[in-house]
Amino acid sequence: MSAIDDLPPLSEVVKTHGLDARKALGQNFLFDLNLTARIARSAGPLAGHTVLEVGPGPGGLTRALLAAGAERVVAIERDPRCLPALAEIAARYPGRLEVIEGDALAIDMGALAGGPVRIVANLPYNVGTQLLIGWLSLDPWPPWWASMTLMFQKEVAERITAAAGDDAYGRLGVLAGWRSIATQMFDISPRAFVPPPKVTSTVVHFEPHPAPLPCRLGALEAVTAAAFGQRRKMLRQSLKALGVDPIALLAAVEIDPTARAETIPVAGFVALANAFDAATGRG
Repeated sequence: MSAIDDLPPLSEVVKTHGLDARKALGQNFLFDLNLTARIARSAGPLAGHTVLEVGPGPGGLTRALLAAGAERVVAIERDPRCLPALAEIAARYPGRLEVIEGDALAIDMGALAGGPVRIVANLPYNVGTQLLIGWLSLDPWPPWWASMTLMFQKEVAERITAAAGDDAYGRLGVLAGWRSIATQMFDISPRAFVPPPKVTSTVVHFEPHPAPLPCRLGALEAVTAAAFGQRRKMLRQSLKALGVDPIALLAAVEIDPTARAETIPVAGFVALANAFDAATGRG
């Protein structure tokens, strides 16, 4: 019996079902149910809410979400070996766990969830950033998710939450800062996982920004790609990749041509994106 329910400990579940973690699937199993419960608490009150989980594996976090009172958990699992273990959890919590076998990158999760949901997941390392960018790039905005509580490699978490002037600040920090309020919650040691990864993990909580500064996503992506593609160069040089006069572009938004990308806040990049659209006839 575990600390959160009357199901077997995860180590026993993994042994029973032969669930060796596979590197090709980005799997690192978190056995400590105290930690999975802490992740669930970081998502805020779950009673009455639908939760979307990606990559539940043997179901440690799934169990924590259900024990914390989630009305419904929709879990997307790519590895068919995990389905019997998840079926045992579904039987323990009848009518509250729906397991979808498939690749999260190929599933319309908004339609699947059926309304505003909380996304809570220990994301597989090999697809975590790609999934996050997709969730932050949704249109229309506000999105179908009400919050996200996600685990990343610490280096990625620092990039997500970085602001202008931080060493880790880049394209991901601009996108996250434009569309959301992202907060690092706590770190998890590699020793908590089986097998232990080579890096520390960090849980990050996201709230969607209710009214991001208006701009076209494609323009923001183009501007940040040019600026951070040559991040050590002055913007008057790096923005030449856009195919417009960088000096005129920077003058239009009153940014010093000798500034570098890492010094420009999110609002500055939004202004540059709008100026870029105006200069190319899309504004």
